Amino acid sequence: MMRRCYLSLSAAGLALLSAMLLAACSSTPPAPDWQMNAKGSLERATDAYLSGNDRVAVREFERARAELARTGRADLLARAELTRCAARVASLVLEPCAGFESLRADAPATERAYGDYLAGRLPVQDAALLPPPQQGVARGASTLPEAGDPLARLVAAGVLLQAARASPAVVAQAVETASAQGWRRPLLAWLGVQAKLAEQGGDATEAARVHRRIALVQGAP
Repeated sequence: MMRRCYLSLSAAGLALLSAMLLAACSSTPPAPDWQMNAKGSLERATDAYLSGNDRVAVREFERARAELARTGRADLLARAELTRCAARVASLVLEPCAGFESLRADAPATERAYGDYLAGRLPVQDAALLPPPQQGVARGASTLPEAGDPLARLVAAGVLLQAARASPAVVAQAVETASAQGWRRPLLAWLGVQAKLAEQGGDATEAARVHRRIALVQGAP
């Protein structure tokens, strides 16, 4: 019998964040519809949000949440909410993750740790609960992971910015990461930070260059 591999929904919530859990493969039967539907909608919601398409992002996230709610599992809903908030942190929308906080009491320790990481308040002793690429930043490093998922890198940059540990080099890395993916929302956010740094440093030439780049992005459909 042909072997088929699926990403389990227990991993899908944070798979976009450098695989918080591992993908699971199984021979048979195929994954249930709710699982595949939720995974697809969550991925489309995240991509739409990062691209700046709020209408699609909201619609797809609600579809994903509705599929997950059918299971009655708070842990799956918590992961979905964390995925949504991670995209916001990557885009420098630094606000409480209300959807996750309403589920915190029933969320596993790894999800609670990730929620605290996104909020910039994870205790150092809990850093081991995060995926390896995020542990360095949680332990006090001021550099981005050298490898890994682009979204995870942008999230790490957002966490560093919250903690006032984002150097101009980190900001430049965040800009180029968002640019390489064509993610309009975080690109504009990080370009804004880059322009402000140039202005504060008295580098009018660099500030003007960054503002021209911002204008290019804002002119894109």
